[in-house]
Amino acid sequence: MTTEHTNTQAQQEIIIEGNTRAGKPFRPSDWVDRMCSTYATFGEDRKLRYSPYLKPRVVNGVRCLAVDLKLKTVNPEGYAQLMHFAEENQLNVLDANGNSIPVPH
Repeated sequence: MTTEHTNTQAQQEIIIEGNTRAGKPFRPSDWVDRMCSTYATFGEDRKLRYSPYLKPRVVNGVRCLAVDLKLKTVNPEGYAQLMHFAEENQLNVLDANGNSIPVPH
């Protein structure tokens, strides 16, 4: 994988931090796991499969949710619900460079 490909790939995701814009930890602390479970499906083998568009991450010691922006195309309603959740709970959202950004719509 080339650096250019990696950079392009990174720019296609946002990070929803487990901290509010006021800098307070978001509760419940397992919100990332709950979100990943909400978007999971059962495979043919009847095992739970997490969405490839949502990934738990730890950034600077904070539990976060990495959102692949392809989710907006694949599941527009789910993407809108996730962005509404981030906005409603005043969660900090980061771009691929780690800069705080407004919640995308």
